[in-house]
Amino acid sequence: MFTALTLTLLAQTGASVELQPGSAHPGEAVLIVVRGSTREPSGSLGGDPLDFFDYHGTYLALASLRVDQVEGSLPLAVRLVTQGREQDVGGQLDVLPPDFRHRTLTVAPRFISPSKAQQRQMKEDQRAFDEAFDQDRVGPMFDDDFEWPRPAEVTAPFGDIRLYNGKKTNQHFGTDIDGSTGDPIFASNEGEVVMQRPCYGSGNTVVLFHGLGLFTAYFHLSRFDVKVGDHVDQGQRLGLVGMTGRVTGPHLHFGAKIHGRWVNAESVLRLHFPPGTAPSETPSLTPGL
Repeated sequence: MFTALTLTLLAQTGASVELQPGSAHPGEAVLIVVRGSTREPSGSLGGDPLDFFDYHGTYLALASLRVDQVEGSLPLAVRLVTQGREQDVGGQLDVLPPDFRHRTLTVAPRFISPSKAQQRQMKEDQRAFDEAFDQDRVGPMFDDDFEWPRPAEVTAPFGDIRLYNGKKTNQHFGTDIDGSTGDPIFASNEGEVVMQRPCYGSGNTVVLFHGLGLFTAYFHLSRFDVKVGDHVDQGQRLGLVGMTGRVTGPHLHFGAKIHGRWVNAESVLRLHFPPGTAPSETPSLTPGL
């Protein structure tokens, strides 16, 4: 069950810090919402600095857990300003055990032993990804929670640990969604197209920048319906399902990246961005100051 943790600073100021969710698995996204601060807060989660942005009078920061984050708890520390004075709020995020599955796959040798020409293309593709992810610091471009890019079954979840042909192991940093070639793919939320490119591994690829340090990625398309520089609305068609790149069948690989770290896109879909719908269960705590 998705729950948030709200740390109430002082009742008379109306200031609070909300942590979504209150517990998370490795590789998942975390949202920190600060209300009632008269200027941009600062803070950290697990020692990593938080980057806050103004959003409709509240302040938001996105963070993420590493895929190798150990079970336990991570300290949350936020400094904000109310009634002209700085206030420190502390809490913690409970880190749950990892729940990645292990799979053994048999694939054609060409998929795991690329030629020299393919290796050169992979390096060019990586430079293109690096450029796409190198965006200016801007606040959220969206006003709604994120949505699925396709209403279909998940065929491979984020974090799958895969052993190919009994030898090479890697981890799957996306969510595979079922589809047939030609099925439409839609933008998960409003944003800007920062990459539209055929790549060796990910095939025809679209990357959207949403602000707040957040990107979504859409791989293996059979057709592009957008170009770099386009501003797209939530639900706008980006292209069509395909099987381009290093795949064995048609599907959509849906990814999300926060401040340089791939995260479970499903965890981004569970976040509630104000003034959207608030989580159904929000326990309230008052930290010591």
